Amino acid sequence: MGKTKFDTCFFERYALVSLTSLLGSRYSCLVNEDRPDLQAPDHSIGIEVTRAMEESKKVADSLLLEMAGVVDPDNDEEAEEDFKSIIDSGYAYGLRGGKYVGAVEYDYWALAMPLRRIIASKVGKVASGFYGAFSDFGLYIFCKDHLSEDEVRLAVSYTSDLQNGLDVIYSTLYLSLIDRLYVCDMKSGNISPIEISREMCRRFFRQALQSQDTTGKLSSCRQTP
Repeated sequence: MGKTKFDTCFFERYALVSLTSLLGSRYSCLVNEDRPDLQAPDHSIGIEVTRAMEESKKVADSLLLEMAGVVDPDNDEEAEEDFKSIIDSGYAYGLRGGKYVGAVEYDYWALAMPLRRIIASKVGKVASGFYGAFSDFGLYIFCKDHLSEDEVRLAVSYTSDLQNGLDVIYSTLYLSLIDRLYVCDMKSGNISPIEISREMCRRFFRQALQSQDTTGKLSSCRQTP
């Protein structure tokens, strides 16, 4: 029997929870279908969800902890409860001292790509029609590196340059950091940072770990990216 692939729908659930919580009910209709990951049944919105990070297990572990709102595992009275939630979810096991040990996610995390490469890849795919036809396309990227405002502007400029002259583009770029979500309007160039507190991280993470049957959303989870 081959290795079990990490359930990518965890990240799509986290993205959906953050979008509906931070940006409102416009996103509450989104469901999980293939190409793109989150989409409205009427094809008004289609959002692809991905990750941009160094390709290493250590970085993957660190990102999961930060997404859970665990900043300093050794000095966090609530961390043990967060660790238990993660382990009980089936996404990791053997968690000790803030480190995830083995489990089902390794092969999946190895597929993550740094920011510039992932943007170029996704822009090419949406322009080719790979994600179908939607009124508005969005690209939601989990960023492990803490981007400065200048780096966010550079990412937006880079994406804009790649999309110049294309018929099908991403109208919105969502850059998800641990302490804020940057909502970047690719048509106007406007960048809106939305602060995310540690408690909000915890809530997003725990809600994303809930069963898809309980939420009634994201019913068609896929086992590969």
